[in-house]
Amino acid sequence: MPDTILSAANLDAGIALAAAISTDLVAEIRSRHDLWPTAAAAVGRLVTGAALFEAGFKRNERVTLQIGGDGPLGTIAADAWFLDDGTIGARGYAHNGHVELPVNPRGKFDVSGAVGGGLLQVTRSSDVGQPYVGVVPVHSGEIAEDLALYLAQSEQIPSIVALGVLANPNGVACAGGILARALPGAREGTIAALEARAMQMRPVTSLIAEGADARDLIRELAVDLKMSAYDELDLRFACRCSRAKVEAVLLGLGADELLQLTQERDRTEAVCEYCKTAYAFSAGDVRELAERL
Repeated sequence: MPDTILSAANLDAGIALAAAISTDLVAEIRSRHDLWPTAAAAVGRLVTGAALFEAGFKRNERVTLQIGGDGPLGTIAADAWFLDDGTIGARGYAHNGHVELPVNPRGKFDVSGAVGGGLLQVTRSSDVGQPYVGVVPVHSGEIAEDLALYLAQSEQIPSIVALGVLANPNGVACAGGILARALPGAREGTIAALEARAMQMRPVTSLIAEGADARDLIRELAVDLKMSAYDELDLRFACRCSRAKVEAVLLGLGADELLQLTQERDRTEAVCEYCKTAYAFSAGDVRELAERL
């Protein structure tokens, strides 16, 4: 099924839910970065979380999630934003994508061990004004729990976050997640009831593997809670890099440094961390940039 994000709400109860199918997105990131299964599970959870966060923001806002962990993955990051066609674009990477650990006692990917301790940073930026940055300690390294902790501590929003990636050495079988958050004036006990239901739910990957779509995931968590105001968005891999942005970085080095580069090498190359696109500049290209300055 195509990657989608479906948002819904029950305004009387004061609850908003968003569910995502992100299999193709995570598979694209795994392929571009040659992520091993544990690394693919970690980055896939983070990028799915970023997409779910973005679905609740304004169209001119962008969210970036970054975990600076002391585990073997190192830094992992993901961001999501609305594209011009109204779909959500997302991307992600790990500093060290070649991480594979034995499964944990529950038979799941040991994402916690791969992430380790550290800090989770959430940045919300828009076309105008200064970005908002929130930082919380990594609580468990399981990512979903850490995102819920961030919402509770930094934004005072009670929430439930469930994320999952089913990966193997050959690729990504399925990926997705669900986010439930309290709205202002939420009815007491509603989140508690959803938390109890979340504890009984099967993993989102099990549900998706059996054919569940985003609407099915919402129904699985909401149960008797009637949801309305459904809004469906397409989700896909995208990147914000461009040759013009790389040129801007090179210009920031200054004319002297650029001229020095032309003397040291015939070719200068920059590779995007997120999409692995390589931008090559000949010595003549770099010289022209220096002349601009």
